[in-house]
Amino acid sequence: MGHWLQRNIIEPGKLPLLLALAAFVLTFVITRTVTRLIRAGRGPFGNVEAGGLHIHHVVPGVILTVVGGFGAVAGGRNGFGSALSAVVFGIGAGLVLDEFALILHLDDVYWTEAGRQSVEVVVLTAALVGLVLAGFSPFGVNDLSEDELQNRAGVALNVAGNFLFSLIALSKGKARIAVFGVIVPVIAVFGALRLARPGSPWSRRFYRNRPRARAKAVLRAYHHDLRWSAPRRAVQDWIGGRPDPDPPRPVERG
Repeated sequence: MGHWLQRNIIEPGKLPLLLALAAFVLTFVITRTVTRLIRAGRGPFGNVEAGGLHIHHVVPGVILTVVGGFGAVAGGRNGFGSALSAVVFGIGAGLVLDEFALILHLDDVYWTEAGRQSVEVVVLTAALVGLVLAGFSPFGVNDLSEDELQNRAGVALNVAGNFLFSLIALSKGKARIAVFGVIVPVIAVFGALRLARPGSPWSRRFYRNRPRARAKAVLRAYHHDLRWSAPRRAVQDWIGGRPDPDPPRPVERG
């Protein structure tokens, strides 16, 4: 284990990234545990308030992210300062992304259906950082040979091609595949070749006069969502907690 850590993490200078990822995941787990205990009325925890104002944990998260980020830039890649800055940055990022939905909606949607977006972003971020830590580089430049690396035109063409596949996948409404495709190009190629999701920019532009393709895309999206919606929601509930049920809408009287 020590040899693997030395060869694959410390020597390539990835120790700060590993520490940041560990602090990020641990902070998210602790934060979700505390908030779920507060929600259930258990334990000694409670909301932080100042003068009647509820202080969301995104506030200290932003401060720690700024401090850790500037500390990492100033401290270089090695030494205790770099490691400490990475941990501080990871803690801050965990606190911030745990309330990503609040930032996106500018509303306290933590325990609502919209609050699931925070869990999705945290899981996606952890997965992407884990891939980078494992040795994957954006747009797959790490897959080039030594001769190709010396050829700048080849590198530029490889990056441009992978970026194009990711962009096509994104335009087809496959945001997760597009993001992962930035790190693992094969995933982007898969997303670019598949049918676009209904309502996506690609579907509106290229399926407008192709009713068969449009109908096939709708049917495939329906079966995909039917198959994966329930398992995805179950995992999100297990990680972040079950959201509150939507309040009943008032009955309109004519």
